[in-house]
Amino acid sequence: MQYSRLLTLARMPTQNTSTRQRLINAAIELFATQGVIDTTTKAVAELAQVNEVTLFRHFGNKHGLLLAVISESAVFQELGETLRQQAQQTHSLSEAIKWYAGDRLTAITQFPELVLSILGEARQYPVENRRIIGKYINQISHDVAEYLATVMQREQLRSQLPVEKLASLLNYILLGYAIIELATESDEEHDREAFLSDLVQLFLGENIVSTNLEAITSTENVADLPANLVHTILQQAKKSGLRDYALVYVLFAAGLSPIDITNLERSHQISDPHQHLLQINQGSVRQVPVNQWIMGKRYGSYTRNPLTQWLKSRKDNSSALFLNDNGMPITEQEIKALWQELAEGLLTPQGNPPVIEQAQQTWCVEMLVKGISIEDLSILTGWSLTRLQPYARRAKEKVALEQALRLDQKS
Repeated sequence: MQYSRLLTLARMPTQNTSTRQRLINAAIELFATQGVIDTTTKAVAELAQVNEVTLFRHFGNKHGLLLAVISESAVFQELGETLRQQAQQTHSLSEAIKWYAGDRLTAITQFPELVLSILGEARQYPVENRRIIGKYINQISHDVAEYLATVMQREQLRSQLPVEKLASLLNYILLGYAIIELATESDEEHDREAFLSDLVQLFLGENIVSTNLEAITSTENVADLPANLVHTILQQAKKSGLRDYALVYVLFAAGLSPIDITNLERSHQISDPHQHLLQINQGSVRQVPVNQWIMGKRYGSYTRNPLTQWLKSRKDNSSALFLNDNGMPITEQEIKALWQELAEGLLTPQGNPPVIEQAQQTWCVEMLVKGISIEDLSILTGWSLTRLQPYARRAKEKVALEQALRLDQKS
């Protein structure tokens, strides 16, 4: 929807436009023309031709309205599905990057005043609002990572950087370029085309290499953690408190990434004497098991374990499954910071500090060692079979070592 068209809708409420949408449209106009800080809820209500109390009933306050403007826009609501459809139509990685970059720049520059206003005043927003905005940005990177991974899998390409980091870097560059483009006078059409070509070259340079399945299997580094180190990290978390213990337990018992965990809500937990599951509704929608056994040691039952104990101890009404020390939904950055604290001073067999990504790698390898098929693991993780091939090889290595040790003990 063009910016001028959106402003027209804000001024022309109709029976087909809901009160909530009229308030959002009015907020977009006023945020863009006079800034978020200087816009009053009274002014938004007047432009939408409703009572100010109606605005409070829908959004709570002005910053709640701002979050609705951001989260309910097509940029967030439709991007994931759009990328999934586009991935099936795009024939090369260079096309994929160029299409996505061009599409996002076009979307941003349709609302130049609004984008500059939101970003320019962001430091003045309450901290919880800044964190929620950051959560939406992280979700965009997650969707883009899946998009790039789909195209790369089809072309049998791999990245020297993790695809999630590749997606984040791409979005950071696009946002920076868009801000400069909006704030300066330039030959937009010529400069943007040159920028898109340079961007493709930057990401395709030495970072992306062509390979086949055998090469991927032999060169990918899967650094799962040994049992004693896993149990040590869990014990450190237990000493730190119920929340920290539950969070690290989910990392090792369900094989989730930090971004998966930030999107979990209490209602996403399914627990009874026969099973403990978590519903993942962002990215690759799926259910994952929460294992009782981690690396040969049992950590409770399906109904009584570190996660259920943490939830039972809570007195708040927040829907989020995990909260930070301030009672707000925990962020990806806070989860990673917590991991660093708990793993401080520990070293892997390779002599490196354990990183949080290794928890997910450890879970995948353990599930394969226990006997799950790579096809079933693909369903649980949402990962492609190509991506899981190195994990299958690592699991075979561990099984072979165990068999060799048993044979040695019989000698």
